[in-house]
Amino acid sequence: MRRGLRPKLTLDSLPRRPNDPPAGDRTRVVAIGTSTSDTQALEAVLTALPESVPGIVVARHMPYGFTDMFARRLDGLSSICVREARHGDRVEPGLALIAPGGRHLQLARDGRGCFVGVVDGPLIDRHKPSVDVLSRSVARIAGSNELDIIMTGMGDDGALGLKEIRDTGASTIAEAEESCVVFGMPKEAILRGAVDSMLPRHEIAACLASGSRADPGSLQPADRQTSSIVVSGVVLGLPTI
Repeated sequence: MRRGLRPKLTLDSLPRRPNDPPAGDRTRVVAIGTSTSDTQALEAVLTALPESVPGIVVARHMPYGFTDMFARRLDGLSSICVREARHGDRVEPGLALIAPGGRHLQLARDGRGCFVGVVDGPLIDRHKPSVDVLSRSVARIAGSNELDIIMTGMGDDGALGLKEIRDTGASTIAEAEESCVVFGMPKEAILRGAVDSMLPRHEIAACLASGSRADPGSLQPADRQTSSIVVSGVVLGLPTI
């Protein structure tokens, strides 16, 4: 390791808490993870969605101070509401909550349904917000009643969390290489056996808009010839929400 370079802290270096028991309500949650390598990726999906879409939580690699302006711009272009997440915001249909730059976003649940926690903590996969952090909390709270999407980006953030989500029986989608600026994050998720299906971004938006459950039998299948790595899940040691 080069002098001054901190070791990479990943999701599997943190303790795991058991998943919550299935909730009585069937509220669906959509989680999206992407990086800053393509400024149009998230815009292409969110601006194509109707107000009836399930509640959306987003982790996008962005520095502190930029996400509020980014969310406001998307809100002005979209039929759904888009805003920077605040601690305690409820996850509601027709609303997309974007993790603030420099903070992690986690999903939680109470008697009224799902809400988000905005928390500080270590860099995970060298990112804050981290897609893995959000995905693990979604797997623990929402279980099979959610859809997780990983889009263009460099590195492997999101691959471990996506595998945990798929292991609950939930649907998982990776953006197809044809529409990615950088195929790194989707490719790593595929290599770990975390992906049910691959879709170009315009079809991801159509899938969400139609309200379908991303049935792997009806979508373009992920490459089953790639090596599948069995990943043991873990849960984040960040402040409890």
